[in-house]
Amino acid sequence: MESFQIQKKVLAFSVFQFLLKMLSCYLTGSLAILTDGLESIINIIGSIAGLAALWYAMLPKDRNHPYGHGKIEFLSASFEGMLIAITGVIIFYQSYLSLGNPKPVHKLDLGLGLVALSGWLNYYAGVYAMKRGKIVGSQQLVATGKHLRADAYSTLAMFAGLIVLYFSQWWLLDNLIAMLFCLFLVYTGYTILRDAMGGILDEADEALLNDVIASLEAHRRENWVDLHNLRIIKYGSLLHLDCHLTVPWYFNVHQAHNEVEALEGAVKDHFGTVVELFVHTDGCLPYSCAICSKTACNERKQDFAGSLTWNLENISKNEKHGKL
Repeated sequence: MESFQIQKKVLAFSVFQFLLKMLSCYLTGSLAILTDGLESIINIIGSIAGLAALWYAMLPKDRNHPYGHGKIEFLSASFEGMLIAITGVIIFYQSYLSLGNPKPVHKLDLGLGLVALSGWLNYYAGVYAMKRGKIVGSQQLVATGKHLRADAYSTLAMFAGLIVLYFSQWWLLDNLIAMLFCLFLVYTGYTILRDAMGGILDEADEALLNDVIASLEAHRRENWVDLHNLRIIKYGSLLHLDCHLTVPWYFNVHQAHNEVEALEGAVKDHFGTVVELFVHTDGCLPYSCAICSKTACNERKQDFAGSLTWNLENISKNEKHGKL
């Protein structure tokens, strides 16, 4: 719900930014500022698509969507990334065609002030959207934040170029700035599309996996003999985690379930309610004794050699540890 409310604010902000940049373009006649303004149209379209995606993602699970509707966020982010990249290519082509006929720029001092204001607002809004998107686990909101922040960086570069243009009066520079800005747009669109496709294809997020592993290692219990086959799938803001937990083989169902609940509690205390866990329990085998620190065990077959420190390399494999 929070991500939806933030996205509405981003939409209103994008409309304001578009009007501000169009005013600056009208006053100066700058092709570079026009390019920046047209890119704001993509912000508006992307924000509308993002709103629709977040609304759909909030729908409850149903028979046809047992894991929810969160994947729609990745599709929306993909759409926004493609729009940004395509816009960059089109405007680059138009800027290239006008290289032979550069036009003078007017009232550049006023235009510079408006551009600076626009860049500062974009940076603030982008950082805020990314921060909140990471907290609530919204890929769409993170993509929006990246877009706004990238827009701020490109506006800063354009501002520097326009200052040079202001003092040099070399009007061709306006076209060159616009073309460089377009290349940055294409790169930004590619990175957003790349991240979104990773989510659609369930690409492993190593940073997220390391975060989970560190949390589990910090809350490790002696009855957690081993952990393996850890996997995480993203469904928008919902994380689906499954793993195999090895417990003493003589535990009854209730005792094993208590250990599963403790593991779930450790993960949810760290990530909140955005995590859904499926934990499969295995009974330990004789070779597990070498890595089992449990002291009160009458079934030990060999001495304790030392605990295995869980990391991304050994915990994601689908095999128990302790074999020689």
